[in-house]
Amino acid sequence: MKKQLDVSRGDEFHYTIYFESSFQRLSHCVNELGLSNNKACIVTDTTVAPLYGEQVAEELAKTYEKVVTFVFPSGEPSKNLDTVKSLYTFLIEEKFDRRDMLFALGGGVVGDLTGFTAATYLRGIDFIQIPTTLLAQVDSSIGGKTGVDFDQYKNMVGAFHHPRMVYMNLHTLDTLTGEQFACGMGEVLKTGLIKDADYYEWTINHLTEIDEREQAVLAKMIYRSCSIKKQVVENDPTEKGERALLNLGHTLGHAIEKLKNFQLLHGQCVALGTVAAARISEQRGLIDQEELYEIRDMNVGFDLPITVRGLDPEAVLAATKSDKKMDHGQIKFVLLKSIGEAYVDTTVNDEEILEAFDFINGDKLDYE
Repeated sequence: MKKQLDVSRGDEFHYTIYFESSFQRLSHCVNELGLSNNKACIVTDTTVAPLYGEQVAEELAKTYEKVVTFVFPSGEPSKNLDTVKSLYTFLIEEKFDRRDMLFALGGGVVGDLTGFTAATYLRGIDFIQIPTTLLAQVDSSIGGKTGVDFDQYKNMVGAFHHPRMVYMNLHTLDTLTGEQFACGMGEVLKTGLIKDADYYEWTINHLTEIDEREQAVLAKMIYRSCSIKKQVVENDPTEKGERALLNLGHTLGHAIEKLKNFQLLHGQCVALGTVAAARISEQRGLIDQEELYEIRDMNVGFDLPITVRGLDPEAVLAATKSDKKMDHGQIKFVLLKSIGEAYVDTTVNDEEILEAFDFINGDKLDYE
């Protein structure tokens, strides 16, 4: 398809997002950066390495004198400082210096961890994002947010460090499980809800084609999601204002993710948190009941959960107060003024949070 987007803000950062249908142009795009091509390290996980590791290594070998691969166990439990330490050791033993490049080949966990390592190894080296999941392609690979979890506190350790390039092979979506694909749709729906009502409706109207993974429709969807995130990141690169809107669903979502010991995937938890945030918005009279139930029911349409079981509401409430997005002791909630227009609110109280959690609490709904 050979589309691209440039993400830039003055002298702070500039990089291109490439939308491709294979890895065949990867070395060409890397060469266009005009960097010293010495050594490359592909950072990936045990799920992605067997699928694409060899293809990417062969492509990079056209450009780099030496290509090595670091593979760690897939999943959120690996997104920690222990894995980063292992990667540091690997890079030191392979004699990587500031002229060398890291490549994040995988989903959000791989991208966040690789980016954080790049931000901190030798006080900062370059890296390139090669996102292979829908969630990473529409969200986490763009914007320079990097980080790892600390004692199950989500993304508590991190840094802003923008990639030199984002290279998407959209055909990697063909190998995603249904669950992983659905998680990406949680972020797609969130993007429309916060910024673009027409895009949200377009997504709903193309539900069947999206679920069937029609390539042309997916390409349009991913490009639009990236365009919206590009605009937000350029306006607010370090989340001082507008960028916080991207956290719709994340406050309760992170609490659920933590308390479920990461047994639920990030996109699933964000989807649940979005329904809860919509409930608060509806209770405040910002959106109507029909809009609330449309938001909830679209989770069903895209194979995302609308309830969670096995959690103590008071524990969920407490977990929201340990989230890194707290502001002077106040929980920062992203709420909806309407479909396509979100805002940050610091007045949401405990009773509203508990009531919103009741709306998605499968244990209580089963009892009723």
